[in-house]
Amino acid sequence: MLLRALRRRWESYKYRFVPWIALNLRHKRRTLRFVPEESKDKTISNEDVLQTLLKTFKSLFVNDMARQMPLLSLLPEVQSKYLEVPNAQPETSTAIGDSQRSQITFHAEDALFNTLGFSIARRRSSLVSAGTGVFVTRGFVPKGAVVAMYPGTVYENYEPIFFQSIGNPFIFRCIDGVLIDGNDKGISKAVYRSCSKRDQLGPLKMNDVSWIVAAAQNPLAVGQYVNNCSADKAANVCYQEFDIPKCFPIEFKQYLPNVSYSHEVPRPLRVVVLVALRDIGPGEELFSNYYTIVS
Repeated sequence: MLLRALRRRWESYKYRFVPWIALNLRHKRRTLRFVPEESKDKTISNEDVLQTLLKTFKSLFVNDMARQMPLLSLLPEVQSKYLEVPNAQPETSTAIGDSQRSQITFHAEDALFNTLGFSIARRRSSLVSAGTGVFVTRGFVPKGAVVAMYPGTVYENYEPIFFQSIGNPFIFRCIDGVLIDGNDKGISKAVYRSCSKRDQLGPLKMNDVSWIVAAAQNPLAVGQYVNNCSADKAANVCYQEFDIPKCFPIEFKQYLPNVSYSHEVPRPLRVVVLVALRDIGPGEELFSNYYTIVS
């Protein structure tokens, strides 16, 4: 039993053990992604990433206007941008039946589909030993589209993450050494929730906490469950790092599924998006390259 438990621990840790990675990379060339230099690790432009996020978050915001009204009442300069958006029907003294209530309930997946032309969701992976995976459930993902985001707490390379990393297969390492802990359980979950509450300004949220529960308000925030490609399953998405600019609308920050571990980091919030390497149809599972070699 002890040996079995140790083996399970090793299976989840070995992908972050540098000597093991170095010895095994030559056997896994199909799962590698090569870029000539750090500055060229961009599949699409930063402007394309930004515009996709703005378009998606605006759709989520507008389609959930009933819940956003208290926030807008505190931010008149933001409210003025949405004066032409009809308010959702308030649930006041009028009795609403179950069928009517389901019609006015906000569905983030529908907003994503109506905005980007596709929706994604977590499902059991097509890989036998992989557990959970991410699938395109509706629509069509064109090559070069932002298809998901990697959520989690963002750590600078000098910040403590040892205890969070134990038995944690969801830690993503950026090219510059920044780490993103995408685990939605245990210590990682508690740290993310604590940092999010620290940054909250009254009712104004600076990031999305809902990805650590079952019903995420940002349906793109499932990137940590995208599985590594294999000899039989080629990668159809790749990771791309992006720093949130200072001009990012304050009302859309509630959909960012990332938070900085330190409140005093002198740099923009780092996010990681997943970009389609080819056209992806409905029913297909997303696969990425877990290893990027910068030459």
